Amino acid sequence: MSEADLLARIRLIRSQSIGPITFRQLLLRFGSAEAALRAVPDLAARGGGRMPALFGEDQARRERDRVEAIGGRYLSIGQGLYPPLLAEADNAPPLLTALGDIGLLDQPMVAMVGARNASAAACRFARGLAHELGREGTVVVSGLARGIDAAAHEGALDTGTVGVIAGGLDNFYPPENERLQRAVAERGLVLAEMPPGTEPRARHFPYRNRIIAGLCPGTIVVEAAPRSGSLITARLAAEMGREVMAVPGSPLDPRAQGCNGLIRDGATLVQNAAEVLEALRPGLGRVRSQRDLFSAASEVPGFAGTTDEPGEAERRTVEELLGPSPAPVDEIVRLSGLEPGAVQLVLLELDLAGRLDRHAGGKVSFRQGE
Repeated sequence: MSEADLLARIRLIRSQSIGPITFRQLLLRFGSAEAALRAVPDLAARGGGRMPALFGEDQARRERDRVEAIGGRYLSIGQGLYPPLLAEADNAPPLLTALGDIGLLDQPMVAMVGARNASAAACRFARGLAHELGREGTVVVSGLARGIDAAAHEGALDTGTVGVIAGGLDNFYPPENERLQRAVAERGLVLAEMPPGTEPRARHFPYRNRIIAGLCPGTIVVEAAPRSGSLITARLAAEMGREVMAVPGSPLDPRAQGCNGLIRDGATLVQNAAEVLEALRPGLGRVRSQRDLFSAASEVPGFAGTTDEPGEAERRTVEELLGPSPAPVDEIVRLSGLEPGAVQLVLLELDLAGRLDRHAGGKVSFRQGE
């Protein structure tokens, strides 16, 4: 990745109205971040909105310099160092900042998450399970939170662990885990989607959870209350087609209700490393066989390389099919009778104009107030 390309990618993803899906579609259509940046003003104008505020080149240089000063580096989607399994997710982060041993991303991985206010027994179990998985050559991925996350990292420090954080690489959250995060960076790997200097906010944690789930062919939940962040990670993993595993607990402990509910709903019950590896075996083979999935996994059918330029009538047709309730893009294509590339371009224009919301499952809606 050249300096110009990196700076353009930083500018693109940090710009207003450009999220992971929009970023990916812009690169697929225009071939480079630099070309996409040049195209954004015209696309937004055709979408009937104001020009989105573009991240400046000087701002991008300052961010790049700050990452390098920390000792970190960028991983960009579509390029060789980017985690291949994560690239399959349609909302995978276009840029990650990384501090530590990048080579861990080429090894088999499993996510382990659980309660922040975990019981002592559950923390001991998570620590021991992570250690055993590490001895079998599996890298343990977690979120550097209190409780189960911290125990999982501690158990796998000697064998390989990846911590995914909600803030920037230079932020330590929770503060009491600063020593652990530094140890993971020195002996394992820390990944962040947010730029340096970012303090995590509530909305950042689901973003982090999708990365944890996306990196791995399987996710283990050790202890979790209902409606916890750990269950969000498990749900995201299931939506990506990954294995969801849960450790059973006492029905008398509220912190076990989430895991027991997962098992009831079809998650794989696991009690030791051997059972985890057995459940992971099909997915681990799949990871080793796939590399550079940017085009294969993220290409929107009929979109990349299309020369379709929709006219006003086509734009009106697509807009009339949109409403406040999320609708699948493929349904909009079917009902409009238009080429997929033309529909995707109209949606891209509306997105850049700030008039479109994108939802999970490939659904879109008009932004509230439109």
